[in-house]
Amino acid sequence: MGFKDKVVIVTGASGGLGQEICGVFGKKGAKVIMIAGQNLKTAEEVAGEIISSGGYATVKGVDVTSSSLVEEVISEIYNELGRIDVLINNAGINRDNFLIRMTDQEWKDVIDVNLNGVFYFMRSVGKRMFRQRSGKIINISSVAGVLGNPGQCNYSASKAGIIGLTKAAARELSMRQITVNAIAPGFIEAGMTGKLSPDIRKRLTESIPLGKTGCAGDVAEACLFLASEGASYITGQVLSVDGGLSM
Repeated sequence: MGFKDKVVIVTGASGGLGQEICGVFGKKGAKVIMIAGQNLKTAEEVAGEIISSGGYATVKGVDVTSSSLVEEVISEIYNELGRIDVLINNAGINRDNFLIRMTDQEWKDVIDVNLNGVFYFMRSVGKRMFRQRSGKIINISSVAGVLGNPGQCNYSASKAGIIGLTKAAARELSMRQITVNAIAPGFIEAGMTGKLSPDIRKRLTESIPLGKTGCAGDVAEACLFLASEGASYITGQVLSVDGGLSM
C-alpha cells in the first residue's frame, strides 16, 4: 500500500476514529490534512505525533455544514499541494431521541453534519479529482444506515443517505477513474459505542456473530485498503466492518 506523499483529507479528525485513520495514513507516508470542527487541540496533538515520527500533517478548523467554508479550505489545500488523492468523510454527530419526541433541531443538526457535510466535501473535492482524472473517496456510513436503530431515526437516515450518495457518485465519477466507496462500521469502541452503559454493551456484544465489539483500527485498516491501488477495481460498494452484525 504505497501512500508516500499522497494527499489524504480526513474529516472528523479529532474524534477517536478520525485520530486512528489519520495516524495509520501518517505512518504510511501520506500528507494528512486533518479537518476538525471541534477539539482542534486534540487534532493538533495527533498531527504533532505524525510530524514527530517524520510524517506530514496539518490541521484545518472547518464547519462542515458550511458549503462556502468547505469550498474555501479545499481550494486552499489544492492550490498549496497541487492535488488531492484521497478524501475520507468521517465527520458525524448524533442527537438521539425517539421518533415521536425528536425535535426539528435534533433532526436538522444530524442531517446537516452527517449528510450535507459529506455532500459538500464530495462536491468540492470531486471537482479537483475530476480534473486530475484520479482519486479515491471513502465515506463513513454505519450499520445504523443499513439496519436502522431505534432512537436514531435522524442518525440512521443520514447514514443511509450516505450509502445512496456513495452509489450515485460512484457512477458519475467512474468515467474519470475515481472510486467512491462507503464503510459501515458496527459497534466500534472508539466511536459512540464507548458511551453506552455496561448492560447495553453486554446485550449488543451478544448480538454480534463474532462476539466482540470492534476497534478504531479495524475501520482505519479498511480505509487503507479502499484507498490503495489494490482496491482500484472496487467502486460503489459498502464494506461492513461490524463483526457480522448485518449479514
